[in-house]
Amino acid sequence: MAVVAVIIFLLTLVLVIWQPKGLSIGWSAVGGAVVALLVKAVTLHDVVEVTAIVWDATLTFVAIIITSTILDKIGFFEWAALKMAHAAKGDGRRVFFYVTVLGALVSAFFANDGAALILTPIVLEKVRILRFDTKKMLPFIMASGFIADTTSLPFIISNLVNIVSADYFHIEFVNYAVHMIIPDLVSFVASVVMLYLVFGRNIPQSYDPSHLSQPKDAIVHEGMFKASWVILTVLLIGYIATQLLHIPVSAVAGVIAIIFLIAGKRVHVISPWQVIKEAPWAIVFFSIGMYVVVYGLRDAGLTTLLGHVIYASTTTGLYGGTLVAGFLAAILSSIMNNMPTVMIEALAIHSANATGIMQEALVYANVIGSDLGPKITPIGSLATLLWLHVLGKKGIRISWGQYFKTGVILTIPTLFVTLTGLFVWLSIIHI
Repeated sequence: MAVVAVIIFLLTLVLVIWQPKGLSIGWSAVGGAVVALLVKAVTLHDVVEVTAIVWDATLTFVAIIITSTILDKIGFFEWAALKMAHAAKGDGRRVFFYVTVLGALVSAFFANDGAALILTPIVLEKVRILRFDTKKMLPFIMASGFIADTTSLPFIISNLVNIVSADYFHIEFVNYAVHMIIPDLVSFVASVVMLYLVFGRNIPQSYDPSHLSQPKDAIVHEGMFKASWVILTVLLIGYIATQLLHIPVSAVAGVIAIIFLIAGKRVHVISPWQVIKEAPWAIVFFSIGMYVVVYGLRDAGLTTLLGHVIYASTTTGLYGGTLVAGFLAAILSSIMNNMPTVMIEALAIHSANATGIMQEALVYANVIGSDLGPKITPIGSLATLLWLHVLGKKGIRISWGQYFKTGVILTIPTLFVTLTGLFVWLSIIHI
């Protein structure tokens, strides 16, 4: 049965990544789950258990994408990009840094996939307005894609990987943020440093800001723009309240998304049903289906085997366990996508029976590895695949060989520094 479970998993993963003839990742994952059920690699009880684990995570993600889509349509992100471009006052390196800051903020509050979908076209448009040639555009393009994942650590809602892991280990919003905001800042600094080291010579020293339009010109509806600041403040307060009131994060994210939809409809800025229709509902089916397939691996004993590897790493101490768990998640993510990876390693960590600060280190290292590791290869995360898709639609092609070479150089040092930052921070808060 172990061999059958592995074959089903690999075939499902191939279909998810390949997407032949536009086959939805949701249908691929559900198909794999159905086959796993038919051959009894999993049971109906597993399906129920999986649904209980992932429903909050996936609905939260969908709500966040809906919110970010509406913000994009009212010009919120373009306004922010123009603000930063003007604030740089013609300094090329400064505007590059501001692009990374904007990417980190969008990724933190509106998820890495939202950053890939929304920020990349805005960055492309800005560098074209600034009349950068292809060589000078590359640092900005790579930065927008790299930052989307490497700074998606600070909050539960910053990455679907974070939500799934937090739900599985019952980590509440504030507790998660306390543990991960500092590692995220470390990851941001390391990312910017690595991006400068690799692409610094291609970043223009200066540019002519006179070609830029004014930030206010990007605002589609001023009333909605002003209201969005209030709504986003309420959203952040609501996230914190989820821990105090013990309510699902999806409840807060969902209510805010609905408020945005109603407000957008009233001022004729959006078509709510069109926004809802375009929401990534396939992610819901993908999460449930893929998790069911992964449960087949658990039931076959493979995650227990991985758990033994993780347990063995803990005998080397907190730092050794942190590095092994993080790099193991990163390598698996780069090979087979980060969603299955965070699921598999979460199950493995659970079977390793670690407790206290060691369990925290393993759990958060798994998240870090699953968030950063995907940048090594183009297939590592949905955000990267979306980013490449957006670039392709804009006529910009990045070969897999070029991506892999750059991905390894950028990711490995950043991952090492971030995991070290996690170890140091955990050591401090547990003194």
